[in-house]
Amino acid sequence: MSRKAVAVKAAIGAAAVGSSAAAGTAAASLTAAAYFARRVLTPDRRRPDDVELLETGVDDVVFAESPEAVVPGRYGVWLEGGRGHLRVGEILEHDTTAKTVRRRIISRDYGILRPGPARWNGYYYYAPPEISLGLATQHVHVLSDLGPMPAWVVPGMGDGSQWAILVHGRGARREETVRAISPVLAARHTVLVPSYRNDEGAPSGPDGRYNLGLSEWRDIEAAIAYAVERGATDVALIGWSMGGAIVLQLLARSPLASVVSKVILDGPVVDWNDVLAHHARAHGVPERVGGLSRTIMGKRWSRRLVGVHESVDVAKTNWVARAAELHHPILLIHSRDDEFVPVGPSEALAEVRPDLVTFVPWERARHCKEWNTDPLRWESEVAAYLRR
Repeated sequence: MSRKAVAVKAAIGAAAVGSSAAAGTAAASLTAAAYFARRVLTPDRRRPDDVELLETGVDDVVFAESPEAVVPGRYGVWLEGGRGHLRVGEILEHDTTAKTVRRRIISRDYGILRPGPARWNGYYYYAPPEISLGLATQHVHVLSDLGPMPAWVVPGMGDGSQWAILVHGRGARREETVRAISPVLAARHTVLVPSYRNDEGAPSGPDGRYNLGLSEWRDIEAAIAYAVERGATDVALIGWSMGGAIVLQLLARSPLASVVSKVILDGPVVDWNDVLAHHARAHGVPERVGGLSRTIMGKRWSRRLVGVHESVDVAKTNWVARAAELHHPILLIHSRDDEFVPVGPSEALAEVRPDLVTFVPWERARHCKEWNTDPLRWESEVAAYLRR
């Protein structure tokens, strides 16, 4: 599981404790529901270390056994509180007696590698593109209604008319999207990786809370405008997790959706009600509290209670119910064992809109680790779709 998913689950778990303890009366249920809603919508600024490096060598590194260290695939590791970055590959040895995991080192991107605490970089894998991929990268700002949003531009080999905008997920960083840059460049697209409100280094929203895509789409609209001003006539949107929810809102709400030709979603939130209900059940939040929390997020009268500037109506995020409003072709990649964003709504969307949605399932990748577990397949699917 990614650090992002761990952080969100921890927040929901904390909410569950408060919710369960206070759910005895209607007033207490409302208080608990508001607490739960606030925790779900509040960005987690803490990035604690979550793995331990026991030994470091030239070609491999030994971790203390942990849920992160034993996951198959290739991953990144932040060193020294983010001042260094390491990339690791397959498990070479898992000693269940000593509770250690030896993994191959793929690259030491920067920083000092030595034993001590570190932070699993989840499915990000890469550092910024100029470091990990050696690509010329422009550091620019996209002007949104809240102010300048930091972004990366990686020029493509085409004529500059085709761009791809990569949208990271909840609580993640732009590095999450770097996995897609190579296949996007192979399809001759210029790459734009924007940040959005409440990201580190970007302006906060009016309330400093996530709106689950219901306001963040405006920052991606600004990114499209940036691309169009620089010659883009054909834009592809690629979104992971909540980034998928942001993309779907943009497609329905922005006039600039007219320049979008293709959409790729990886582990997307197709229905926030389903995701939040899933986590409430997993953490023992009483249904009346979990259901009430989702209701009051969307009510004007409870905005102060929830702490939001704009109501967060999760019904507007149900794209199975709103499927008729979609008009763009979508490549939808989702693992059937996704523990954070259940695959059910993605499968349902593919069933109700087979004319638009090409569903490509993974079986054992969990949340947004499809590339990490099978990068050749992921890149092949994405590059081929962009070339169509």
